[in-house]
Amino acid sequence: MSARDAFDFIVIGSGPGGQKAAIQAAKSGRSVAVVERERNVGGACVYTGTIPSKTLREAALTLLTVKRNAQFIECKLRDHMEVSALMTRLDEVLAAHAEFLGESFAANGVKQIPGRARLVDAHTVEVESVRGELRRLRGDVIVLATGSRPRNPPEVPVDHESILDSDSILSMLYLPRSLTVLGGGVIATEYASIFSLLGVSVTMIDRGPRPLGFIDPELVDRFLEHFTRHGGRWIGGRQTAKVEVGRLGEVVTTLDDGERIVSDKMLCALGRSANVETLGLAGVGVKQGKYGVVAVDEYYRTSVPHIYGVGDVIGPPALGSTSMEQGRRAVCHALGLAPGAPFDLVPIGIYAVPELASVGLTEAQVKERHGGVLVGRADFRTVARAHIAGHQSGMLKLLTGPEGGKLLGVHIVGEGATDLIHVGEMALLNGNDASIFHENILNFPTLGEAYRIAALNLHNQAVARRVSG
Repeated sequence: MSARDAFDFIVIGSGPGGQKAAIQAAKSGRSVAVVERERNVGGACVYTGTIPSKTLREAALTLLTVKRNAQFIECKLRDHMEVSALMTRLDEVLAAHAEFLGESFAANGVKQIPGRARLVDAHTVEVESVRGELRRLRGDVIVLATGSRPRNPPEVPVDHESILDSDSILSMLYLPRSLTVLGGGVIATEYASIFSLLGVSVTMIDRGPRPLGFIDPELVDRFLEHFTRHGGRWIGGRQTAKVEVGRLGEVVTTLDDGERIVSDKMLCALGRSANVETLGLAGVGVKQGKYGVVAVDEYYRTSVPHIYGVGDVIGPPALGSTSMEQGRRAVCHALGLAPGAPFDLVPIGIYAVPELASVGLTEAQVKERHGGVLVGRADFRTVARAHIAGHQSGMLKLLTGPEGGKLLGVHIVGEGATDLIHVGEMALLNGNDASIFHENILNFPTLGEAYRIAALNLHNQAVARRVSG
């Protein structure tokens, strides 16, 4: 092995976690190699999921806006609409993203090595190119950031033609007339709402009583109301007994009570599994858990101290934003650098229609830790900007203890929620009282005004409690 094949850091995978790990190490003056099996850097999820799905979402929102202005514009999607035609800027966006990441690696001296990686020993990574050529790299520190893939249960015969997963759903040539979505998580919810707005008859099925079980139930109720109002159907608390493809390619789903649902296509979105099978982790002593998830400590070290794991390979929350921070912190720990205060607050953003976002404590957590909860609400029907834009179905909630005062949680549903949540996040990080939002000026008309309305609602409740008490 030559000197050119020896590095201070080897990062396997170039998704959000791998990117930040590599850049942090390079900016600290270390030699870094990034091994990526896909054609472009950035992570397969970015190219097959995150960016394409958000691009399709923009098309759905455009159609929804046009329908709201039906008195001025008459518009409907043409029959046999090609899915690719709804994402006209996708190639441009993906190319720009890949170019930016490549330039960032080059500017920081990060060596890009294409191919599939396998750990030969605790410090040696063997890379196989697309031509089958083998090359061995040696690294003092190794960072695993190989992401995840759809987890398809054996009872659902995913064929990527009639029954698709989240990696293949956008490979459909034409919009189907009907779509069954299995699952109630983030991916299922996003795609179900998007396709419903595009005129597809969508049925969403999950064993849970409601989708997005980790999100504030009041927000989920608002989502479901919007989803069903635009033609979607939610079937919760039910098991799927059988899934079959019919003679004409239709998908027949039989539920545990015998009900049969027939649709043109199916999306199976029942979770994801870590991409670790071919890495050879067991051979070097890296411990794993359910679905291949790599076990790590609070510093993202695996059971082998100089091997770290970040992003989807270590399990929830499996968000691009948290993966980036995990990558940065893992490298800081390996270098003995202070990474900064622990990030206790992780904002959650779900790009369904409408968007849902959350940061801080839930109502149940506030009650448990503070003996009660005060909830300030701002219905978007009272927000002028929401009326102007036609987004009145949203809501913002501020949570404090039973006497008001310090802000403890923020939960939002509605268009713009994933941006709005950062205002609440900053207030939580600063330890502000909820009163900061009604004691200071917010632009009018903006969606941000919802913070002032919710804070005033909280204030009035707190005053009423003190008077009555």
